[in-house]
Amino acid sequence: MNQQIFEHITIQPDVRFGKPVIAGTRVPVDLVVGKVAGGMTIEEIMQEYGLTREQVQATLKYAAHLVAEEELALA
Repeated sequence: MNQQIFEHITIQPDVRFGKPVIAGTRVPVDLVVGKVAGGMTIEEIMQEYGLTREQVQATLKYAAHLVAEEELALA
């Protein structure tokens, strides 16, 4: 079962152990975000993984959404 959890982001129990992936692919969100953090350009990621600019940007928007919703318990 393919479940959309964010724009262009889905989860499926049998794909990448249920981790969020770009819809229609097996490319995990954390991989793309990690590549950007490691210095790859959006264009390089698009070429290497066969993604569109919109798909790459969706992973970054999803990551930003998760961070914005996170609550930290400060001691």
